[in-house]
Amino acid sequence: MDETLIFAIRECYQRVLSQIDEATARSGRDAGSVRLVVVTKSQPLEVVQAAIAAGASILGENYAEEAVAKINALAETAVEWHMIGHVQSRKADLVAGHFSMLHSLDSLKLAERLNRYCEELGRSLQVLLEINVSGEESKYGFPGWDEQHWPNLEPEIGHITALPRLRLRGLMTMPPFFDDPEQTRPYFQRLHRLQVFLREHIPYADWTDLSMGTSADFITAIEEGATYVRVGQAILGRRSA
Repeated sequence: MDETLIFAIRECYQRVLSQIDEATARSGRDAGSVRLVVVTKSQPLEVVQAAIAAGASILGENYAEEAVAKINALAETAVEWHMIGHVQSRKADLVAGHFSMLHSLDSLKLAERLNRYCEELGRSLQVLLEINVSGEESKYGFPGWDEQHWPNLEPEIGHITALPRLRLRGLMTMPPFFDDPEQTRPYFQRLHRLQVFLREHIPYADWTDLSMGTSADFITAIEEGATYVRVGQAILGRRSA
């Protein structure tokens, strides 16, 4: 294994961990309350191996088939694999069979399909509901940009909470990209307010986690309540084409 690559990734990884710790403390939150997902999508296997050697324990992937090839190749490593990208219904079996958490559950149809595959496999899957907090047509997720319409989400979400093989843990969002991370703050605040709303209206479900924040804005996300941040380029560098 390339020791120079491991060293370079370890330096970046530790720097991001330090930034997470500082932002967590500054926000008056408990140490360790924010977990780092190292985003390995489109990275070659040798980079993923180096990331694991550098200390990464949670890896995030966007594309099911690409991810499964890596998971199978690295089956002996003790890492968690999280699916963070959009999942096509026809690939739900890959997610159900290979991941410990799905951050991007964006429809009742997908939830029911995942539940069925998990039932067949005899396993459970932790899930976060993806929420579109901006209203952008290019974004997936349950519609959450208009707070007056949040009560309309309750029936579908209530149905998802009843699926026996899915373990609902909270919410995820991807806000619009801005050069200034401060501009993402209102979108993170909106997701946090939705978390509070759902705790009040669907109190029997677990709303512990908020997955929000990437290389560009994870510090702002932590300040607004993130418990998972998804960081790729700040640790691994630019992705392959």
